[in-house]
Amino acid sequence: MFTKTITPRFGDVDGLRHINNTRLPIWFELGRDPFFRYFNPEMSFDNWNLIMAHIDVDFLVPMLLGADVEIRTFVAKIGTTSFTVHQEAWQNGQLGAKGDAVVVHYDFRNRKPLPIPDDVRARLQEHFA
Repeated sequence: MFTKTITPRFGDVDGLRHINNTRLPIWFELGRDPFFRYFNPEMSFDNWNLIMAHIDVDFLVPMLLGADVEIRTFVAKIGTTSFTVHQEAWQNGQLGAKGDAVVVHYDFRNRKPLPIPDDVRARLQEHFA
């Protein structure tokens, strides 16, 4: 599991005084960064080799300004060319949102998925939920 602490900003709040629902996908992406680095250590766009295939977010309880949010990221599944991460957003000891993302190892030049290399697969397996 990887964790990332987010300190909500005033601009992250909506008219209902909750963390805006558009922020969670962004924060979840930040939580996936360590996995991106397994495939592309330099995080170079010239060598980018991942594509997002699916994302979902369930909002469970409102999160508010004034307390940090911890993003927890686990690997839920590893396929031949893709992997699924499960992510959770916790604030004040309460699960505020959860979601899943499917990321595909991808060859942009030839427009096709690539098998996940064995060394990367082993590193992903270390983060099974």
